[in-house]
Parts: sequence; C-alpha cells; structure tokens
Amino acid sequence: MIKYNKNAYIKSDILPVDIVFHPSWWNKHAGIIFDEDFYYHPFKRVEVERRMEKELYERFGKWGLGQERDKNLPVTGAVHNAAGYLLSEMLGCQVEYKGDSAPQVIPEGMEELKADAEGAFRSKAFKRFENLLDGLKAKYGYITGDVNWGGVLNIAMDLAGENVFMDFYTNPEKTKEQFRAIAGVIEKFVTGLSKETGTSSVSVNRNVSHIEKPVFLHSECSHTMIATEQYEEFLLPIDLEWSKKYRPFGIHYCGNDPHRYAASFAKIKNLDFLDVGWGGDVKELRKHLPHTFLNIRLDPVSISNYTNRELEKIIIQLVEDSGNPYLTGVCCINMDDKVEDLTINTIFMAVENLRERIEINSDIRYRISSSSI
Repeated sequence: MIKYNKNAYIKSDILPVDIVFHPSWWNKHAGIIFDEDFYYHPFKRVEVERRMEKELYERFGKWGLGQERDKNLPVTGAVHNAAGYLLSEMLGCQVEYKGDSAPQVIPEGMEELKADAEGAFRSKAFKRFENLLDGLKAKYGYITGDVNWGGVLNIAMDLAGENVFMDFYTNPEKTKEQFRAIAGVIEKFVTGLSKETGTSSVSVNRNVSHIEKPVFLHSECSHTMIATEQYEEFLLPIDLEWSKKYRPFGIHYCGNDPHRYAASFAKIKNLDFLDVGWGGDVKELRKHLPHTFLNIRLDPVSISNYTNRELEKIIIQLVEDSGNPYLTGVCCINMDDKVEDLTINTIFMAVENLRERIEINSDIRYRISSSSI
C-alpha cells in the first residue's frame, strides 16, 4: 500500500474518461453537416449541439454521456469536436468547411512569419464570431462552452509553414518576438471568452470538463517536429509564464513522443495537466511529473483493430504505468465512422472495472488488484 501524490488544482472523480468522435462519425450516424453555419449560425449552434447530446445519450447514456440532451445551451464552439481553426483564420489563413470533416486551415504561406496581433481582432473571422456570440446572448442571456484555440507553434506553422524552422537559426530573436505576438492573441482571445463562459479548453479535450477548475490547455501538436532544445529556447518561456498566471495549466501533446519532453516539461513547476499522446512512455513521464494529471490518449486509428480483451489490457496497463489513479484520465479523440459502439462501451467498461478494483482507505492509499483481468 503506497501513498500517492495529489495536485491541489486537479479535482475530479477517480479516472475520468471521455471520448470525441470525428465529424465523419457524426455525419454518418446523426446526419450532421459541418458547414459554416454549424460553427457560426447561433440557432444552428444550439440545435445541433443538442442533437449531438441526444445521440450520445441514446448510444452511451449509461456511461453518463448526453446529460444535456434536453437543454438548449448557447454553446459558443463545437465542444464535441476537436479542431483548432479560428485563431489561424483571425491571423490571415483561409479556412474550408466541409460536411464530414473538421475545418481545414489553408496555410497562408508567409515567407516571413508576421502575426498581426491587432488586426486579428478586427478581422472578418473574429467579427463573424462576435456576431455569433451576440446572437446567442440576445436570445439566451448568456453563453457557454469554448473554442479550440490551438497553440503558438501550431498557428505559426499555419502562417509560415516550414519557414518557421529556418527562422529558428536565421532569425531567432525575430522568431521569439513573433511567437510572443501569437501568444498575445491567444491569451486575449481565451481570457476574454472564458470570463463569459467559465471554460477555455473543453473544445481541446473533453476530459478537462471532468476537472473541477477550468484547465488552460495549450495545444502543442506540432512540437513533435522540433528538438527539445528549440522548445526550451523559443516556447518554454511562454508555457512558464502561462503556468504562473492560469491554474490549472495544461499542455495538449497528441504526438507519439511526449516522453521526449519529459525533462523539459518537468521545468514547468505548475504543469497540472498533460495530454499524453498515444505511444508516449507513461512511466517515463510519471517519473518526471509526479504531481501532473496524465490524460492518457488511446489511438483513434487502430482502436477498431483490437479485440475487446486486447483493448481492456491496453487501458489497464497504461493506467498502471501512470501509477496514480487520482492523477490519471483516459480518452480517445477523433474516432471515425468505422468505430463500433461496442468499442466505445469497452473503453468505459474497462475504466469502470479499474475503479472498482481500486481499494481506498482513510489514508488515501490505493492498490490495483493483481486479478485485473
């Protein structure tokens, strides 16, 4: 029986679990069209999010999904999707909206990274978003939900592509300046919206909705493409600043090598939440991050290839590798239209079985029964 660490900023039920389907799943099973109106027409926003809740309840209501199926909620962003697009559009990128996929950001192709921080909030994209908020508030009197705000390097690459990597070497100080400008746009957008809705990152990963305090979750999807030394020089200072201002602070890392950053992330004293991409070495991350909530991400591509027993074993092994059920969650994001309901039920059942096998005493110690399977 071992005593385990806690994090004062992370309070949730033991082993929270959630899922997100790719738009192709919603299009096939619920007939939802992900056109521009889905994101920006105020009444369609409310109507379709309610339909999504209803679909989830009818299929997976026994696991707690779809609890808001009977409510007309003025949801500002697509909280049942996972895609960052709006801030890139505000900064000059074009975005294509397709019926069965997430918004596709068309890279701007800048020869030199230049973020127009002031112009972003005068852009057509932001004005359209403001019109959505005004329409929702006019009818309902308040707004809820949030919008996936991406991340500094993600947006920089949308603007200037591979030229960003060259700038690390040819113009490092200018690159840092532009990263700060992008960070300023993100911060202004996120804090402004979260003051009205109370959340900032449910649209980044729904599992943060199970955390008592809203998580400020910075997406670092593209960091799998850079060296840790580049992260520490160009981007870690931004994470350090945000981690001091916004608690709980988290990093979304969906690549397969988050363990490569274990020592770097350990320099963020206030790293409360880490999205652990499929393929990440959970044991290595826990060794460096004893007080961080590790949100384990299953692979949405290969998940349909496993038998139920194989999937259950994978989940149990990853949770055991994390070593602390109070600071561990499980999710699978962007499963496409090929995934079967039985697979989803297996995810929730495996986690539920784990919860039942965890024995808790008054000292808040636990062990996982050796008879896991």
